[in-house]
Amino acid sequence: MKEDLLREMQQAHDTLFSCNIVLIGFMGAGKSTVSEYLSRKYNMDTVEMDQIIAEREKMSISDIFSVHGEEYFRDLETKLLIEMQAKTNTVISCGGGVPMRERNVKEMKKNGCVVLLTATPETILERVKDNHDRPLLEGNKTVSYISELMEKRRAKYEAAADVIIETDGKSTQEICEELVQKMTGGQKIWNRE
Repeated sequence: MKEDLLREMQQAHDTLFSCNIVLIGFMGAGKSTVSEYLSRKYNMDTVEMDQIIAEREKMSISDIFSVHGEEYFRDLETKLLIEMQAKTNTVISCGGGVPMRERNVKEMKKNGCVVLLTATPETILERVKDNHDRPLLEGNKTVSYISELMEKRRAKYEAAADVIIETDGKSTQEICEELVQKMTGGQKIWNRE
């Protein structure tokens, strides 16, 4: 009986998502929160790219930037994305800078639907103001700086995205329901051939 229910749930999931879900967006847009919710609701694996890199390097992201530099960190992101292509039934939460490399976008799309989560600079500031694990914002936590950095990234984020979802003023459940609706309604733009 329990096995039948699990099989039915898996079949429903297989129909719902034919690829991994790759979450991109500026730091504080809600990627980790949405990833966790989707993982629980749809019994998917979760990959937090920053967390895995920090664990493997045995240091914080801020320390990786300080000791090895941004380019070294970005290379680690690319290698991890390539590794993720072997995974299925997975929500991949990318660091904010991942889509800035064209190669990363190609790697994400090989086995994933890329979902861009957006928020206003004011919302971002509110979400990250007490966090000190964001090296590009440390010492620059102002709406104007966040706005400037977001604008520099906007075109690449939008070009990478298969689906775009604004997160301002929405609950995690509302964001995820919108994501599922956009991924399952009408066109199945996330199927890669």
